[in-house]
Amino acid sequence: MFRQFTSLQWKSFFRSSNLGKSLGIKIVMGFFGVYMLLSLAGLGTGMYFILKEIFPDQSPMWSISQYFIYWILIELFLRYFMQKLPVMDIKPFLTTPVKKSTIAHYILGRSAASIYNLLTVFFVVPFAIVLLFNDYPILNVLLWVVAVMAIVLCINYVNLLINKNEKVLIGIASILAIGYGLDYFDVFSVKEFFAPVFHALYAYPATVLIPIALAVGIYYVNYRFLKDKIYLDATLKAKRVEANTSDLTWTKRFGEMGSFLQLDLKMIWRNKRTKSQVFISLLFVFYGLLFYTVDVYSSMVPMKAFVGVFMTGIFLSNFGQFIPAWDSSYYSMMMSQNIPMRKYLESKVILITVSVVFMFLLTIPYVYFGWEALAINFGCAMYNLGVNIPVILYFGSFNKKRIELDQSPFGNMQGTSATQFLIMLPVLVVPIVLFSIFYYVFNLQVAVIALSVLGVIGFAMKNYLLNLITEQYKRKKYGMIAGFKEKAS
Repeated sequence: MFRQFTSLQWKSFFRSSNLGKSLGIKIVMGFFGVYMLLSLAGLGTGMYFILKEIFPDQSPMWSISQYFIYWILIELFLRYFMQKLPVMDIKPFLTTPVKKSTIAHYILGRSAASIYNLLTVFFVVPFAIVLLFNDYPILNVLLWVVAVMAIVLCINYVNLLINKNEKVLIGIASILAIGYGLDYFDVFSVKEFFAPVFHALYAYPATVLIPIALAVGIYYVNYRFLKDKIYLDATLKAKRVEANTSDLTWTKRFGEMGSFLQLDLKMIWRNKRTKSQVFISLLFVFYGLLFYTVDVYSSMVPMKAFVGVFMTGIFLSNFGQFIPAWDSSYYSMMMSQNIPMRKYLESKVILITVSVVFMFLLTIPYVYFGWEALAINFGCAMYNLGVNIPVILYFGSFNKKRIELDQSPFGNMQGTSATQFLIMLPVLVVPIVLFSIFYYVFNLQVAVIALSVLGVIGFAMKNYLLNLITEQYKRKKYGMIAGFKEKAS
């Protein structure tokens, strides 16, 4: 029966009317996936030697055990956004003599074969092979790999249970941030506390039974939950949802733009994909720590400019590049009304401007690494406000692919086209090139001033640029309407 299910899933995929759409993007993403797996395999192969160099006085197994707790929390957090819940069209099978238990086992089994579980395999197996070549006990290493894969399955099935619960997401993020803070400021060593627990999986092979038992237990909980939901009339019951409303009356102070701004804010809060963009943007405030705390990058000043543009403009990039595709489900209705296109675009400008300012304020603590960090982030924020906002709005006029707002943002290519790849050149590459030229020819202060001045010039030309962009949207209006009516893949 499992083979029949698999065969039907493949036929459904290849016979889909959406298969031919965005085929080039699918191929690019496929190559990117292969590249990521190979990179993880390379990292796993070299991790033994990296840990020996960084921590010469301790075993690489002990070093990796120290960070195991952070890996579990980070993977749980990322899977909330990245991993899609396993689904299949089960209604046709409910009128046939196919056991519900078989359907439930198939869905959960297919989830175990997720690409996200393979990522760990491609890292752990090469690392284990290097351990064996360095005379580590074969039995201990092999059972440690089994234990790690059992933990991966635990994470996989726990994610299926908590995926819809935002409170759990906030809890995981809070624990992760607090734990890292305690370690970073030497208040309490979370790493040292949990290291013996995870090192025992290697030191005492019999402990492999613990993660295996946990994986089986969590699988059974998922199985019982899923089996109870597999009924033909399950979707016939009226869905009751408690409505949380907000009139957002403060948006009225923006006049005609207030209604558009209010619509955007409600859309962001009520839909999974847009709401995820907010959480992702807030998460990337910590992205700079990867560059400011690593000696290799700390001396690479242009990379700090990249971080500044990226952190202050993360919402600008993630949200702005899909304007106006976010409104694709009702865009034709909006365009049939007497709605001024200029006001519609200005409302987007206000929303993105607030996001850039807010993200810059969140990056102010980077002054801990020196006033240069604050100056760079300020110059990058000014560039984002004056230059990148008009640029990203202009490229938005080429969007013609529909977006379903209730879908996950990761692994979901809806609304994606070649435009999304091209837009990264002016938004990310150009400011870094300009900053590097002024930095190496003159100095850091001149480079920061140059980005800031370009931002001010963009402000000064705001009305002129918006007029040009508005005309561009008017010319592209009917093409966008026709594109948005097609169901995106």
